Amino acid sequence: MSNYKVQMTNEIQNPNDKKFDLEERTAIFGENIIEFAKSLPRNPVTVPLISQVVRSGTSIGANYMEADGAESKSDFRHKIALCKKEAKETRHWLRMIAKAIPEKADEARVLWKEAHELALIFSAIIRAK
Repeated sequence: MSNYKVQMTNEIQNPNDKKFDLEERTAIFGENIIEFAKSLPRNPVTVPLISQVVRSGTSIGANYMEADGAESKSDFRHKIALCKKEAKETRHWLRMIAKAIPEKADEARVLWKEAHELALIFSAIIRAK
């Protein structure tokens, strides 16, 4: 499928196009984190780092889905704040992985940038509400 991802809606969209909805963007980010984690070598240093980055990186989308179904404005803000927190935590684990596995630093940097953009988006949502 080269540079295109098939969405659950069967629409095809370029993953480099940042215009798609946030639900899909966070899902694609989680999928990319999983693929990245699967490519990493396993050793006593990397195993806990991999586990942590998968947990935080995939929970961004899950928390966003919960925010979308929030029962109140305060519940929505809380869930969006969790999204922001998980995005920032993911940046941390990606940095640690880049240090532990220097040959994967460029791939980690790309994911770090997306996690950073997501954190900025969630910050803007919190400020607007």
